[in-house]
Amino acid sequence: MLKRRNTLAADDFTSPSNTREKALRVNLDPTRYGSFAEIGAGQEVARWFFRVGAAASTISKSISAYDMAVSDAIYGHTRRYVSRERLESMLDHEHTLNLERLGPSRGETTAFFAFADTVAARNFQGTNECHGWMGIRYQARPHDEDSQLVIHVRMRDHENSAQQEALGIVGVNLLYAVCFLDHDPEKMLESLLDNLSTERIEIDMAEFSGAQFREVDNRVMSLKLVQLGLSGAAMFGPSGAVLQPSEVLRKRPVLVERGSFRPVTSVNMDMLDCARERFAAELETPQEQIVELMEITMRNLLVTGEIDLKDFLARADMLAATGKIVLISDYFEYYRLAAWLARYTTEPIALTMGIPSLEEIFTEQYYSDLEGGILEAFGRLFTKNLRIYVYPWRDPSTNVLRTTENIVLPAHVTGLYRHILDGNKILQLENYNPSLMHIFSRDVLKRIQDGDRTWITMVPPEIAEIIQRRRFFGYQEALTH
Repeated sequence: MLKRRNTLAADDFTSPSNTREKALRVNLDPTRYGSFAEIGAGQEVARWFFRVGAAASTISKSISAYDMAVSDAIYGHTRRYVSRERLESMLDHEHTLNLERLGPSRGETTAFFAFADTVAARNFQGTNECHGWMGIRYQARPHDEDSQLVIHVRMRDHENSAQQEALGIVGVNLLYAVCFLDHDPEKMLESLLDNLSTERIEIDMAEFSGAQFREVDNRVMSLKLVQLGLSGAAMFGPSGAVLQPSEVLRKRPVLVERGSFRPVTSVNMDMLDCARERFAAELETPQEQIVELMEITMRNLLVTGEIDLKDFLARADMLAATGKIVLISDYFEYYRLAAWLARYTTEPIALTMGIPSLEEIFTEQYYSDLEGGILEAFGRLFTKNLRIYVYPWRDPSTNVLRTTENIVLPAHVTGLYRHILDGNKILQLENYNPSLMHIFSRDVLKRIQDGDRTWITMVPPEIAEIIQRRRFFGYQEALTH
């Protein structure tokens, strides 16, 4: 069997520095051959490979089924044309045709691929959401089982032509990555915005699957998207499957609880339950219609200076045990988180937090980069239909129960606080469980590490089970002491 070729006769392109050189290097690799199917913004990716030359050795077919009836006739009917569902049907169809039509004649020496995208670039009126799905299904070597990388992009240029240009560059980067970088998934992600910036393209979802990526944990890849700056936030579900925000949040009320979740405690769950019950009652909607997000910020993950992947995955596994969606964000300031959520839903948004977190958001130094300071930040935070539900907190030093009525704030922000409180944007939760007021995450973590088994009474049963079974947070070491 012919081994995958990683060097070229043209040495100038072994380390390509721009999009043209990347496209040419792919074209000059004799093992690569496949099809391009692009819908929605012109055949911007295929055009790069035609333009740089030697495309006949790479492209078996280029197609663009713009008309919905034509698209349905080829790929089957779909409810939404710019969707993951449509992209998958395109990849299925085109890759199968390559294998059926070309496999018998050149399968011994060829690694086939199918590239596809379906996008909504800026319309003539400039009123639409500019985003798209892009992916490639491919063989890493001739006869290999299939591998796949799918991404979702948001286009931020203000002109259609600029969006098309950016899409073409991302597509070339994607194909180059699977051809030459798929031994290093993190490097693949980092390369997707080569010769671009997040001011033009944001990648808010990436999913690796198939033979070449058996060892890839897509939760880690979601974290890397945010860490590398390709997106401000990323999501994954209880099963570990990555989620695209608009598909989860679209036209749904959203409730967010931010925390360290080291570990998930009974207070964390009671806070969310209380807020969801109140939120649903105020909206007069079934509780199951509310999307609940457990958010971990990059600042929290980087508290020791670098990300500990073992620790991150322990938190992710615990949150999965609760059945919740995990949101990783680089939005430490709540007004930035609110703006991100408002991209994806027009329904009300709620944040739930304890008294210490509420006190923290009134810290003026966090808003020093805004010309209007804390006033501008709060103006942005509460412009949408957003509210904050506050869970009480028992001060361990005084044993006083703190609520929205006796919160301790600097004198110069108390007027602003009372104004927001009186406007019913900050709301006290009353349906909490008072027997949980003695539970603090840091105390629970210390008890786990010290081998003090009283921690088990402070977390939900499913969390206690997984911590003990998986030996999270030093539990194994504690048992040996």
